[in-house]
Amino acid sequence: MDARIRRAETDADLAEIARVVNAVTPDEPTSVDVMRWADATYPGGARFVADTGGGIAGAAAVSRLYMYPPDFDAYWASIGVLPEARRHGLGGALLGAVSSDARAAGKAALHIPASEERPDGISFLANRGFRVHERQRIARLELAGLAPPDIAPPTGIVTTTLAERPDLVEGVHAVAVEAFADMPTGGQRVAPGDLAEFRARDVDRATIPKDAFVVAIDRASGDVVGYSNLVVPAGSTSFAWHDVTAVARGWRRHGIASACKRATIGWAIRNGFRYLDTGSHPDNEPMRAINARLGFRARPDKVMMRGQLTRAIDDDASLRR
Repeated sequence: MDARIRRAETDADLAEIARVVNAVTPDEPTSVDVMRWADATYPGGARFVADTGGGIAGAAAVSRLYMYPPDFDAYWASIGVLPEARRHGLGGALLGAVSSDARAAGKAALHIPASEERPDGISFLANRGFRVHERQRIARLELAGLAPPDIAPPTGIVTTTLAERPDLVEGVHAVAVEAFADMPTGGQRVAPGDLAEFRARDVDRATIPKDAFVVAIDRASGDVVGYSNLVVPAGSTSFAWHDVTAVARGWRRHGIASACKRATIGWAIRNGFRYLDTGSHPDNEPMRAINARLGFRARPDKVMMRGQLTRAIDDDASLRR
């Protein structure tokens, strides 16, 4: 197969990348608008396509891991090749392209997400020296036939949404600062960033519905004590991702997290979604227990693979296999 690895530059390129991504990882779809949002919010990244001359058969992206400080030693990357174009060297060439960008930024490694639901992707990376760096236990709640559950917040707690109370964002961020610091990870702790970064990534993103962003408030003080939100993937009308559920340290183990999650489940049911997926670190036993009580059932794990940079590939290199 003849193909050339080149940088994506036009909306037409982005549309082709979306086509590849949505075919390879239908559970994590994207769109041109989502990619444009990501480029504006997280500048400095790059995208590549494997151009066969008759169409785009593969795509890759690379960027800084913004949940970690700027001096973190790795970049994030993703690689996808259409099934009919695999085993012709395209994946390796795309890996070389993203490695080249990471090397130019002074990085020594890449973090690439994969799923046990697609073992070929894990094998591709493992054969190139990548190893599991972090694991997420995925769980799914089937919504068909379910009635919206009672939110039933604990005594003294009321729930609202950011659609109703946009003024609560600073309080939500304060909860995130505490909660992110306590979340189990496979390595360095993540952080929500300052208020502006948090808003851009976790509040104002077009795929995060404000009326599904549930906030728990202490009735007596008016303080934000917890929150839970959903991410609706680009173009999805059937499923959403249950993203973050966080509770301030002094308010944990009172049922606030469960109440917030029940509120988001109710939103998904009322809006016709078929299922919700969520993910938790294996050591996050309290959240996994909450999910189980709410009816979530185990799915194949998602993993973050970490590996060293590979040989750089010239953007004009042709592949003939």
